[in-house]
Formats: sequence, C-alpha cells, structure tokens
Amino acid sequence: MSCLRVLLAVLFPPLAVMDQGCGSFTIVFLLTLCGWIPGVIGALIILNKGE
Repeated sequence: MSCLRVLLAVLFPPLAVMDQGCGSFTIVFLLTLCGWIPGVIGALIILNKGE
C-alpha cells in the first residue's frame, strides 16, 4: 500500500479502490454514503487485501 493510496482512502475512499474493480468501488461507495468512517475502513481493508 502506497502513501498516496492511504491518503486517498482517508480523503475519498471510493477513489482509492477504483482500480480494484466495480464491486469494490460500489461497496466502498455505499459504505461512504452510510458514513465516512465505514467507507475509510472498507477502503483500507480492500487495499490491504490486494497485496
């Protein structure tokens, strides 16, 4: 996970996982709509799982 990805995950979670696929983007987008913190947590989990 690069520093830029982590920064994007904190500031705008769906943008950080855009290249992980449509499903990941949709899940993180919906979590972000429910609240900012769930979106950040979801994005960080998806980015960490990609390694």
